Amino acid sequence: MPDWLEKVKGWVNRITELGLGLIALGIILQILFGSHVQFVTGDIVGNLTGLIGSLGDNGLVGLISLAIIIWLFQKK
Repeated sequence: MPDWLEKVKGWVNRITELGLGLIALGIILQILFGSHVQFVTGDIVGNLTGLIGSLGDNGLVGLISLAIIIWLFQKK
């Protein structure tokens, strides 16, 4: 694999890890302080609950989608 492609892949991995860390921080802040935190501008917990609910409502397709998402995040 070319060197520039490895660099881009590394950047994407670091940005993804940063995003997941910010999501986790937002969830913790929203659980501890509610919607009064200026850092959290949206309803992160509500959005995640809605996403999980929509995956569950779709039956087998939702289960397959969830499996693919988990596989993508665990693949390193």
